[in-house]
Amino acid sequence: MMLARVADSLYWIGRYVERAEHHARLLGVMLSVTVDRSEAAAQAARIVQAATGAPQESHMSPLGLAHAVTFDREASASVVASLALARENARQVRDQITSETWERLNLLYLRVTGARAVQAFAEDSPSFLSEVVADLHLFRGAADATMSHGEGWRFMQTGVHLERALLLVRLLKACFGAVDGPEDPLSRISLLRMACAVEPYLRAYTADLNARFILEFLLFDEDFPRSIRHATTQIHQHVAHLARGRDASQCAPLRLAGRLNARLVYVDMAAIADGGAADLLSEVERECREIHQAMHDTFVAYPLEMRLPA
Repeated sequence: MMLARVADSLYWIGRYVERAEHHARLLGVMLSVTVDRSEAAAQAARIVQAATGAPQESHMSPLGLAHAVTFDREASASVVASLALARENARQVRDQITSETWERLNLLYLRVTGARAVQAFAEDSPSFLSEVVADLHLFRGAADATMSHGEGWRFMQTGVHLERALLLVRLLKACFGAVDGPEDPLSRISLLRMACAVEPYLRAYTADLNARFILEFLLFDEDFPRSIRHATTQIHQHVAHLARGRDASQCAPLRLAGRLNARLVYVDMAAIADGGAADLLSEVERECREIHQAMHDTFVAYPLEMRLPA
């Protein structure tokens, strides 16, 4: 079995990198929408505040919000703080990741924390954020292409997809938690852009920007890699590999991941249509947090008698 501290660091690299990418993309979409001083722009800012956990300060401008969520080192959800934590975890397990993977992450961290980072953001914040997202895609590509797809890679992927499911839940709760979803076409397109889903959605539903269809797509489309169902499927598959050789009934992460995946596969669509998605989203969020705790208890903080041979 992989050392607990190594497994934990790789898992958190996946979570922090996914968090940084998701928040950078949300901020970039918000800033592009605010060029048009409409209700859609105000709604985009409200969604980003809720989805990123940013302080609910009414006087904060969209640019001020984007600056805070990008550079605030005191907020663990900020882009810079997430990258710093990912880099520190990667430094601790430098021998477990490839040079290509480390270099992509280290170069990005140095760029966003360098002397010119704040000035570059001020000069063209959408481009700055777009480059962060692109560099994180390069990091993920390097990890997939150069790391052995063994235990270490699977811990990282479990972190990626667990974080993705939680982030998507927060985004969808911000949009559909108490209402029927964004009302105007610009807001609906903005939501799809925040989920990196414009082209995949349009291929599935053509140009029908129906709020219910958007919700169903981001929740349940099994082929779209940023849907919640796809994320839960990946969590289950990676945990199943990590738990090989264990009794499935006694392995909490595997049992919980299987239950969550089944919930998304066999969900009652009629109930969602009649009652909204708030209850389902809350259940998915709760079960993701249970999986996280079970991963820690099983693979990181397991009892001493399991660590040492008899």
